[in-house]
Amino acid sequence: MKRHEFLRALHKASANRNYLEIGVNDGRSLRLSRVPSIAVDPAFKVVSELKCDVHLVKATSDDFFARDNPLAHLKGGRHPLRNLRRGRSPIGHWRRTTLDLSFIDGMHLFEYALRDFMNVEKHSDWSSVIVLDDMLPRSVDEAARDRHTTAWTGDVYKITEVLARYRPDLVTVLVDTQPTGQLVVFGADPDNTVLHDKYDEIMAEYKVPDPQKVPETILERAGAVPPEALIEAGFWRPLTQARNRGLPRRLGWEPLRRALDQVGVSR
Repeated sequence: MKRHEFLRALHKASANRNYLEIGVNDGRSLRLSRVPSIAVDPAFKVVSELKCDVHLVKATSDDFFARDNPLAHLKGGRHPLRNLRRGRSPIGHWRRTTLDLSFIDGMHLFEYALRDFMNVEKHSDWSSVIVLDDMLPRSVDEAARDRHTTAWTGDVYKITEVLARYRPDLVTVLVDTQPTGQLVVFGADPDNTVLHDKYDEIMAEYKVPDPQKVPETILERAGAVPPEALIEAGFWRPLTQARNRGLPRRLGWEPLRRALDQVGVSR
């Protein structure tokens, strides 16, 4: 299954009420959204027809998240009926806006991808679904920080190891999509500050010059699950129901974690 086929299936399975995309390029992934969306890219060149209520943000993701209210487009106004007509919560103006589905495909350097994840998590919840692209490079050359190949993932694959090491509270699922895999993260905790607190330590160890020492497990896609296995898993309906009811983490997260163990996780 190709990456955009998987994303299309994720939109359907997660029944997401909103969508954030970092790294728009020509809009091929953004065109899959049918819900209120925000798309961030400092140099987007959208050529695909879009069929959603979208705020296209021409800025770096760091600058976007530094704004006072970056998700204002998803919040809606004060008029309940107008919000409903626009696909938003009728009382969304007075509630914290939480991202349901986020896709991170921005700058293909480890530190950028890590900051993107950290920022997205601040606006997410345990029931949110966060997807990072290009997690399974096919060669050391493709994983280089200094691009010298046509197809390029950069060293963002390191995110998988960092989350396993510093955030064992999360569940990460490596997905064997074509061409270069994806990582799906469940269990976001906006109150967790470990990555922020350890950021300098992480950079000192993982931000290294080329050539990158890409683990064989990454190159061989060891432990990556077939995309169909994740999409067809039985936890999606309970997850969306719990999310839509506003079920708190203490009641919803452990059942989801156990269900994910049935699918197969990266650790």
